[in-house]
Amino acid sequence: MITRIRVHWTILRISIEERLIYRADFALGTLLRFMPIVTTILLWQAIFNGVSPTSDSSKETTIDSYRFSDMVSYYLLVMLGRAFSSMPGLASGIAQDVRDGTIKKYLVQPIDLLGFLFWSRVAHKLIYYLVAAGPFAIMFILCHSFLPGWPDAGTLIGAIVALILGFIIGFLFEATVGLISFWFLEVSSLLFIVMMLNYFLSGHMFPLDLLPGPIRSVILFLPFQYLAYFPAKVLLGQLTQGELFQGLVVQVLWVIGLFFLARFLFSRGVRRYSAFGG
Repeated sequence: MITRIRVHWTILRISIEERLIYRADFALGTLLRFMPIVTTILLWQAIFNGVSPTSDSSKETTIDSYRFSDMVSYYLLVMLGRAFSSMPGLASGIAQDVRDGTIKKYLVQPIDLLGFLFWSRVAHKLIYYLVAAGPFAIMFILCHSFLPGWPDAGTLIGAIVALILGFIIGFLFEATVGLISFWFLEVSSLLFIVMMLNYFLSGHMFPLDLLPGPIRSVILFLPFQYLAYFPAKVLLGQLTQGELFQGLVVQVLWVIGLFFLARFLFSRGVRRYSAFGG
């Protein structure tokens, strides 16, 4: 047990050092990811300006109970959730390792593939938030008039737990998709489709509340909402304590299910792996 902890700590430390080598490039890439926030806010502003006003001119324009301020606050908090759960390059990296034979190093050395990738992603997020803390703070300060205010202590703790579980779900889901490459030589098209579905079904594009009832019921049954939509709703204080607890329980169940699915795919994939490439 102690040896395993030391191995995981070593992986985490080396991964952090690796990302700090190209810190300027990493920082620039992180800052550029904030540009879509501005453009999306302007897009929603144009949408609300284009919606026909209500008969009572004193009332704000709404889209299915969402005012413009509600949409901005939702989007900012969704961006926060996506920053935790998004795993750029994870699935494609696994597919590339399987295709070119690099994955052999995990089969001949006492290093677990999923464990190594998990702690590498933890290191990535630690450095990402260290760099992104300033831009996030600026965005929230500039848009503070749109935000509902700080949630109470219980809601804040629930939101933090939801974000951490969202990170784990995002990692396990992307890893599971990447492990499909053991059965298919080329998965780039599949990865693109999954990425687009993930972006849409996680509530990043727009609140899932805006979808028709039957479709929303199906989508909310999937794990995608816990990557961004659910943490945002928690931080907005729009869930009761019962709904928050139920959502966290479902997140834990998805973590357990995806964990065993990823382990199953890896163990079965290794059995049929032919170790081509360098």
